[in-house]
Amino acid sequence: MQRGAITGLWAATFLAGVTTLANAETAAERKARILAPTQDFSEAEQFELYQGGSGTNTERLDANAFSLPSAALSFEQRSDFFVGNGVFDRPWVAAPSSTTGSDGLGPYFNARSCQGCHIKDGRGHPPEEGDSNLVSMLFALSDPSGAPDPVFGHQFQDQAVTGMAAEGKVSVSYEAVPFEYPDGTRVVLRHPVYKTDADLAPGVALKPRIAPPMIGLGLIEAIQPEDIRAYVDAEDTDGDGISGRPHILEDGTLGRFGWKATAGSILEQSAIAFSNDVGLSTRLIAAAYGDCTEAQGDCRNAFHGDDDGAPEIADDLLDLVTFYSANLAVPARRDPGAPDVLAGKALFYEAGCTSCHVPKYATASGAAPEQRNQLIWPYSDFLLHDMGEGLADRTPTGDVAASEWRTPPLWGIGLTETVSGHTYFLHDGRARSLEEAILWHDGEARASRDAFAAFTADEREQILQFLGSL
Repeated sequence: MQRGAITGLWAATFLAGVTTLANAETAAERKARILAPTQDFSEAEQFELYQGGSGTNTERLDANAFSLPSAALSFEQRSDFFVGNGVFDRPWVAAPSSTTGSDGLGPYFNARSCQGCHIKDGRGHPPEEGDSNLVSMLFALSDPSGAPDPVFGHQFQDQAVTGMAAEGKVSVSYEAVPFEYPDGTRVVLRHPVYKTDADLAPGVALKPRIAPPMIGLGLIEAIQPEDIRAYVDAEDTDGDGISGRPHILEDGTLGRFGWKATAGSILEQSAIAFSNDVGLSTRLIAAAYGDCTEAQGDCRNAFHGDDDGAPEIADDLLDLVTFYSANLAVPARRDPGAPDVLAGKALFYEAGCTSCHVPKYATASGAAPEQRNQLIWPYSDFLLHDMGEGLADRTPTGDVAASEWRTPPLWGIGLTETVSGHTYFLHDGRARSLEEAILWHDGEARASRDAFAAFTADEREQILQFLGSL
């Protein structure tokens, strides 16, 4: 089905009903009915195939499935998308350079380009055991109060420009963690242990982060804050053990991006990544030396690419990268009506997984034209949840507790191996499969984890098939 046909169906069945009165229903009532969790698992829900709304990628579900523009973009917008893609892929170089439009790298950095971490716009991975090559993985730093390391700052950079030594290296090893299902089936999980050659301050912890997928970010930004807040139950008033809370940022906005919901917009997240990961200044974060602290004089005194007073990332380039990041299409579902997929979906609901992985939203009517009034299926409430000590960092991130994590969206998760060439999941890639990722759930998610474990082997496989279809 072509994009125009999808959009036409959409307008006829949803948008008109949400924005006008229909069959004695108010717009709010119709919206609530459409977004209510399904109770019919005999067939796929209407429009479930198009989990990114009218912009869903239905063209290519191969290794490039996460890199296509939203089908809702106009011809002119597609041009901006591909120019933004070029900036996203651009390898930056150290200053001074003859290519002044691409200099300013570092002096310390984790990657030379955005694509250096978000390979094919997909999910990052940890290094092999004993390896210190941190491709698509980085480490945040903080002490028990949430403060950064006094020397190394907020983030540990394992690369530096020529003539400077990097902050250090990190290697990973794994401890075996056995798990036994109630039916006697045994599996072995792995718990990461990190070592660094750097002299971190007492109490400062390495906090691993793999690069998350880039798809659907603009649609997430287009969800109305009140629709996310509707799932807040910080005091667990319904007694289900789940007490998701919103992360309210210093400026009063709702955090919805990043493993800890530390950014409220794609623009903000992009500026943070340019500064900490690549060492580039923007109009939002002016430090030309990135995350260098006052204790790192060599870094602060090195050449920078903003000698003319302008940011190293010009405003138009930052906006193009933001536009690109906002409009990477979510891929279409695969076989959402297959019997085992539908059975797995029913079990997913039965286990209570949708209490955090909320299936669907309608984007705001006031969002950008390419994202407004869309029915989307991210499978997330975008709130913070206590996931237990097993998954916890050693120290907090600002005002976010060490064991709290934002519910990650699940759309596209079944294409991880196709796009990224691996099946490593969770914030640190410790889970080698979706099954292992589920078994690491604890804290507020313990009941759902235990429900999954109590299912038969065939039922557990059906849940995994459902997740694989997303």
